[in-house]
Amino acid sequence: MAGTDASRRPGRLGVGIVGAGRVGSVLGAALRSAGHAVVGVSAVSEGSRERAENLLPGVPVLEIPDIIERAELVLLAVPDDALPDLVEGLARLGAWQAGQLVVHTSGRYGTAVLAPARAAGAIPLAIHPAMTFTGLSLDLGRLPDSMFGVTAPSAVLPIAQALVVEMGAEPVVIEEESRPLYHAALAHASNHLVTIAAQSAQLLADLGVQQPDRLLGPLMKASLENALSSGEGALTGPVARGDAGTVRAHRAALDAHDAADTRQAYLGMARATALRALERGVLTPAQGEAILAILADGPPSPEAPDGPGTPDGRPQSDGPPRPNGPGAPDGPPRPDSPGAPDGR
Repeated sequence: MAGTDASRRPGRLGVGIVGAGRVGSVLGAALRSAGHAVVGVSAVSEGSRERAENLLPGVPVLEIPDIIERAELVLLAVPDDALPDLVEGLARLGAWQAGQLVVHTSGRYGTAVLAPARAAGAIPLAIHPAMTFTGLSLDLGRLPDSMFGVTAPSAVLPIAQALVVEMGAEPVVIEEESRPLYHAALAHASNHLVTIAAQSAQLLADLGVQQPDRLLGPLMKASLENALSSGEGALTGPVARGDAGTVRAHRAALDAHDAADTRQAYLGMARATALRALERGVLTPAQGEAILAILADGPPSPEAPDGPGTPDGRPQSDGPPRPNGPGAPDGPPRPDSPGAPDGR
């Protein structure tokens, strides 16, 4: 392990970056800005090498074992599924060193995944940035507004927290067993937002709308800001209003459009919205039942003529259907008898 360079301030570390992807290159640059020396970076793809050159100029591109040998702090910024095999493989090579800080950036894992390094005397830390990265220098300016989920043994937890603070962000402690659920929450909020935006933009583009992002941008930004500041009290729209007729029209339009993934996403999110609105008392039981029936899997419920009755305009029943009568649920309607209000 490399000794501390006398030209650096006391407490500064030699940092090795394993993975010059969007996250590793930016965090390496942030640690460098905090006064640490980046002693080496691994970069395999052309994109990684370009990021390393732009964000970590002058840092040598090295093989991973060489980085581990030189570094006092090793930052593992690799895909989640690659992390366990990488840590184990380096342990089999005898690469990990006693007293070395081994930090990974995975949201899914805590420090248990670093057990092979810890067995060699290394200090395991997990710091996950709760933000999206472009791999450009502009990400450095966004770090002060971000938080990191940190997990570490209690004796070394302050080290993980200090590293995050040095990069300008704020740490929040996540327990080891809570990491998968923590990461699921962030992925749901971030990744699925991108999917929803893309699906909505595609629907608008299919209709011939030019620049759908211009149409969606103010709406989505305001919705997100309102949701973060006011919680579910910010909910608006047809589900929150109990407007079953509009929800039915949405489903009919999506059923007729060639966008199966968007249809399924809409139905699933609308069901979740209705159920949460029912829990909070925003919808009455009758309104919730009507909307959930429209959103159920299978063919949509048929539309009824306008009239008094249930909140979506369906006539109110004066009792259960007769087992052998027209429109009974346990048998097909008889063609020679008058039908129920929905045409059966």
